[in-house]
Amino acid sequence: MSSITEKPPALALRQPYQAHRYTHPDTKKTPMHLPRKRFHPAAALCLLLAFSSMAHAVDVRIAVAANFTDTTRDLIAAFGEATGLEAVASFGSTGKLYAQIEHGAPFDVFLAADSHRPELLEKSGQGVAGTRFTYAKGKLALWSPVRDTFEDPKVWLESGKFARLAIANPKTAPYGLAAQEVLTQMGLWESLQDRLVRGDSIAQTFQFVATSNAQSGFVALSQVRAWDEKGGSLWVIPQAYYSPIKQQVILLTRSATKNAAHQWLEFLRGDEARSIIEESGYETER
Repeated sequence: MSSITEKPPALALRQPYQAHRYTHPDTKKTPMHLPRKRFHPAAALCLLLAFSSMAHAVDVRIAVAANFTDTTRDLIAAFGEATGLEAVASFGSTGKLYAQIEHGAPFDVFLAADSHRPELLEKSGQGVAGTRFTYAKGKLALWSPVRDTFEDPKVWLESGKFARLAIANPKTAPYGLAAQEVLTQMGLWESLQDRLVRGDSIAQTFQFVATSNAQSGFVALSQVRAWDEKGGSLWVIPQAYYSPIKQQVILLTRSATKNAAHQWLEFLRGDEARSIIEESGYETER
């Protein structure tokens, strides 16, 4: 298996809405140490008030699978307009977010890219029974930003005429597991091992392809639709090649009585949210 050691340049995707704050789950906050003599009491009071105001302004904190990043931004904007509440989202692979929740991460709601982790949280008591449902059905695609990379995707994959093929880590990302199922069904999983580059999440996998660190890759169809540039080569993979990607949401037990979290779930079930989700390249259960 090949590996990428350099950090791919940041991908120019749509910018977050100004009215909302977004955090990455891998962000590490370290204490700020300042000399006491230079830190005026009035400044300390201002900082305290600012942080208190910030904490108060956040009504619901959401852990979201990386493939759902752009769609979540649209949903948060619509949720704010409909309810006047502010939601903050942290994005990452489903497996890593699940691990963070197990260790007490302060999220109210978990939007996974599978049904397995929300079910585990429900069984363990960390998720509220009866709140779990499928909010989207994901679609897997083989994509390259370069036109005519492949005319017949099956023939191209079988030919092996490429240096790197990107997939998300099957152990932590449901879309990576789906990609593994596709290659296994085609009889190519073992033979392509030395050409696979694995992203920690489907977002990083998309970056590998978009920045030409891989000639092509298995990504979420929604990511291709959200990409600012048009064109390229695309194969929307038939559902027969992989298990359905049922993306489920669950209310976390720590926020069982939090009204804003319940409002988010109610909004997610509504027609406006479903329309946004479907326009992004997903299917919903109606």
